[in-house]
Amino acid sequence: DKTWMHTPEALSKHYIPYNAKFLGSTEVEQPKGTEVVRDAVRKLKFARHIKKSEGQKTPKVELQISIYGVKILDPKTKEVQHNCQLHRISFCADDKTDKRIFTFICKDSESNKHLCYVFDSEKCAEEITLTIGQAFDLAYRKFLESGGKDVETRKQIAGLQKRIQELETENTELKNKVQDLENQLRITQVHASPAGSVTPKSPSTDIFDMVPFSPISPQSSTPTRNGTQPPPVPSRSTEIKRDLFGAEPFDPFSCGAGDFPPDIQSKLDEMQEGFKMGLTLEGTVFCLDPLDSRC
Repeated sequence: DKTWMHTPEALSKHYIPYNAKFLGSTEVEQPKGTEVVRDAVRKLKFARHIKKSEGQKTPKVELQISIYGVKILDPKTKEVQHNCQLHRISFCADDKTDKRIFTFICKDSESNKHLCYVFDSEKCAEEITLTIGQAFDLAYRKFLESGGKDVETRKQIAGLQKRIQELETENTELKNKVQDLENQLRITQVHASPAGSVTPKSPSTDIFDMVPFSPISPQSSTPTRNGTQPPPVPSRSTEIKRDLFGAEPFDPFSCGAGDFPPDIQSKLDEMQEGFKMGLTLEGTVFCLDPLDSRC
């Protein structure tokens, strides 16, 4: 119900920067909930007071909010400390009694655990919360426009690609087995020949009683044992990798303008799941003493 703070172009083509102090992050059990973030704020604030007593200052960070996520950077070196994608952020809240504190819950990309990030801003907690909400809304719309509507189609293409790769692997395994059987048959024939006998120079056959094709020998007009002429030798001037059925393998990842990465299925599933969960914006009362401005 809030009016957005920025123009869509500012979040789509650039980013909105904010300066804040980073109290830290902690794992939480749930992706949403006022009590969840309240406990996280209390826990991190207590830990920060201990560090303050040891002479450590609360680190300053720069937040860069855009449709691509919330980046947490070192304000001097611009080194990215955390990069939270918007579809992974599920809850964002600010303290209505203290305009400095805001927090959001984000699902970690590596561990898949839910982490609560807590910040102390310069009395603009509500503005930062709304900016994250606006960026989430724009990112979701962009996701739908750029490919979210045909997630199922791309999933089917990815499934076909995987099946083709499996068939090609099976084809290679079958070729290796046939070659092994041919080698075993030749060894058996050699051992079965009488000592001192001369092996006839007739062409050897494989386990299917067929004359193996040799690319270096000229095409022979001699009929095979079934009385038919051997098929013409296909041109090998250009080697084309073919699948089990003799067709050129379909590669959906070389489709020109519609390119997408090989792990598109898992990424689209993840984004669809995250956006479907939605982002809850909530103003809450943390019931905590204001942070010491000197920390």
